Amino acid sequence: MEKILLGHGSGGRMMHELVSGRFAPAFEIKGVADAAVLELAVDGAPPRIALSTDSYVVSPLFFPGGNIGDLAVNGTVNDLAMVGARPLYLTAGFIIEEGFSMAELDLIIKSMAGAARAAGVRIVAGDTKVVDRGKGDGVFINTAGVGVVPPGVDMSTGRISPGDRIIVSGSIGRHGVAVMGERNGLSFEPPVLSDSAPLNTITRTILERPEAVKVMRDPTRGGLATTLKEFAVESGLCMLIEEESVPVEPGVAGACDLLGLDPLYVANEGTLLVVVASDVSDYLVEKMREHPAAAGATVIGKVEKGPEGSVVLSTSIGGSRLVDYLQGDQLPRIC
Repeated sequence: MEKILLGHGSGGRMMHELVSGRFAPAFEIKGVADAAVLELAVDGAPPRIALSTDSYVVSPLFFPGGNIGDLAVNGTVNDLAMVGARPLYLTAGFIIEEGFSMAELDLIIKSMAGAARAAGVRIVAGDTKVVDRGKGDGVFINTAGVGVVPPGVDMSTGRISPGDRIIVSGSIGRHGVAVMGERNGLSFEPPVLSDSAPLNTITRTILERPEAVKVMRDPTRGGLATTLKEFAVESGLCMLIEEESVPVEPGVAGACDLLGLDPLYVANEGTLLVVVASDVSDYLVEKMREHPAAAGATVIGKVEKGPEGSVVLSTSIGGSRLVDYLQGDQLPRIC
């Protein structure tokens, strides 16, 4: 009998097969994403809202650059922002293990409140459950979020066209390496901090040109490579990426070399990918760089007709290789 493995939560091929093969057909969902845009037919309601839900089981709970609390807020804010929504309200559900430290819970609550203020959202409802000692791994957090989608905004991989440019907002792999290092008692030089941050102010700037923006996503579990593969498969086009253009901090590069990891597959929590029309790519990069969380924004590649459904990486030594979904689970429990 088949059983659930850690890899089914990795964001890679196994999770895609689980969601598309089981959840999506049962729930009659098409185009599964981290947030859904809903058309409302209720008098006085905004015509389009975005709705998202997520659960956070990161281990350890505290890591360089953040903790499970601000991660939960930022992650849900970003899921809404990636479909072009203005995030407004969140809910928060806590599953707490008996014996968990009140002092640590206070730190988590305080960081959530601070993250909500920074993102300009309100936490308006929630729930608390306590489970037996040894059954909850400290604390798990579930969040849901609601936002409003402005008129004219349509984030869809079906709008991607050959010639479009692919932009990343900053250095990749920081969150995964920060969590992995803390989990295993490793330190890196230079230090690596999680990139956990809200992206809604950056997306608001990007959407000043909504007609030229094709799709946005935050490459969390499965990393940059898996998100690019999603773009390629869903659009039926090819994502051509220049390895030398992909920003990787020295600390992340060193940690990945040491541990045999590919930074393309390491998780991010405050970095976004956006595909835009070629004639606005330079302008949008400059506008994105006005935000501290996107100061390293850069064009890393372009869209081509084929090979269909493929991601091709042009390497720094002049060759090329195909990039696929994450296989298995490099770093479990990173969000």
